[in-house]
Formats: sequence, structure tokens, C-alpha cells
Amino acid sequence: MEARAIAKTLRISPTRARLVSTLIRGKKVSDAQAILMNINNKAARLTKKVLDSAVANAVNNNGADEETLYIKEARVDAGPVMKRHMFDSRSHIGHNNHRTSHIIITVATK
Repeated sequence: MEARAIAKTLRISPTRARLVSTLIRGKKVSDAQAILMNINNKAARLTKKVLDSAVANAVNNNGADEETLYIKEARVDAGPVMKRHMFDSRSHIGHNNHRTSHIIITVATK
């Protein structure tokens, strides 16, 4: 039995968000929540929201027990890039790309 939650177009670079998702992949839900509570960055806050949503989906929709859940998949994909330009030195155009992420978390029972 699996449940999944997806957060799309989050304003954080996928490279930064992947650092957090690799820490919780394969862990029990209680351990992953403890890890995310003790990391002080934006990626951990966003990942915790998606994890809580996936756990709520499993408990409410499928009747799963929260103690037996583990993180089967924690993936961060690249979302759309908001491309901005600014003037640079010597009449050049500098690029300022605002990258976005899609965070996908799947929880399952052991």
C-alpha cells in the first residue's frame, strides 16, 4: 500500500532540494520527520510539508498505520525556469535564472 504527495513549482533550486531528499530516502517516517525538524533551511521546511501530506494521504485515504510507514521514494525534479535578464558590464546581458522544483514523496508500509 502506497500513498504519494507532490508539490510542484516550488521556488527553490533542485540542486539545493536534492541535498535534503537524499537524507530521508528509505527511512522510517518518524526518523525522517526528526531529521527534517533539525535542519534549518528552506528545502527542509518544504520537504517536511510534502512528507506530512503524504503521511496524511496514507492514513486518511488508505487507513494505514503511521508507525509502519517508511519513505519509499523521495525525488526532486526540475520545474520550469523563470528566466530574467540584467545588464552586465561592457554592454553584455547577464542571465539570472530562477529555478523551480517539483518534490515527490511516496510512503509505503513495510
